[in-house]
Amino acid sequence: MKACRVHHFGPPDVISFEDVERPRPGEGEVLVRVKAAGVGPWDGWIRAGKSVLPQPLPLTLGSDLSGTVESVGPGPTALKPGIEVFGVTNRQFTGAYAQYAVASIAMIAAKPARLSHVEAASVPVVAVTAQQALFEQANLAAGQTVLIHGAAGSVGAYAVQMAREAGLRISATAAARDIETVRGLGAHKVIDYRTARFEESVKDVDAVIDLVGGEIQARSFAVLKPGGILVSAVSNPDQGLAARHGVRALFFLVNVATAHLTSIAAMLDAGKLSVNVGTILPLADARVAHEMLEGAKSRPGGKIVLDVGE
Repeated sequence: MKACRVHHFGPPDVISFEDVERPRPGEGEVLVRVKAAGVGPWDGWIRAGKSVLPQPLPLTLGSDLSGTVESVGPGPTALKPGIEVFGVTNRQFTGAYAQYAVASIAMIAAKPARLSHVEAASVPVVAVTAQQALFEQANLAAGQTVLIHGAAGSVGAYAVQMAREAGLRISATAAARDIETVRGLGAHKVIDYRTARFEESVKDVDAVIDLVGGEIQARSFAVLKPGGILVSAVSNPDQGLAARHGVRALFFLVNVATAHLTSIAAMLDAGKLSVNVGTILPLADARVAHEMLEGAKSRPGGKIVLDVGE
């Protein structure tokens, strides 16, 4: 089978498109015939050797996938060959840029019926990150207030939609060109982060969802109410700043599980969430996809997805 491999860490040109032996599923795993694989920033970190997780070489890149179950490893499972699934390969976030990939049964679920495989492959990591940030880390509930930074990005767009569905009061930051889009997703107030200081119009929120980091993160402590929480999916917050403002702050790594994916699939099938695929490339062009990730090649907004096809 064909796969996109990395034999040493480095820039996008270390990715090779090559023939490898088809993997076999072990206990608690299935072999998925991959129809599409999502491309995310974490794939670039792994390729460059900057992952927070150990990544033995050589490896096949990719975590997000959508496809059909080809075979099932030892052990009990309701999954059978032919069932369409989506989700994440494994806790190392590797193996999806291939015609076949082994996936942990605990990290996949039935594919949303309304979505194509390309659309479904764009969903798992970013949607679960949004869900966990809002409801597992910040523990938000209807009627509370939230400020979402990077609201037009892949994670941010899901966060705005999920917050809307949960009955939260939503403020958001985005670039000027994305303000109407973010408002259309459900944000009540959208601030152009380049021309306005969000601290001047947002006050006393229950939570900040930080998907940007840096200066934006540091300035966000001032808009939280006492006892509020800043949740970052990008970097460790300054605990000294948090203490001075009388708030909590944390960084988390997403933990994709079947239950998360099943609830997200239900929302997608009910029309409560929309997807945004911006670029579709063939599997062989994974290197181009990573050049787009790094800004070396231009691309439209939205998720990059590799169409594995037949």
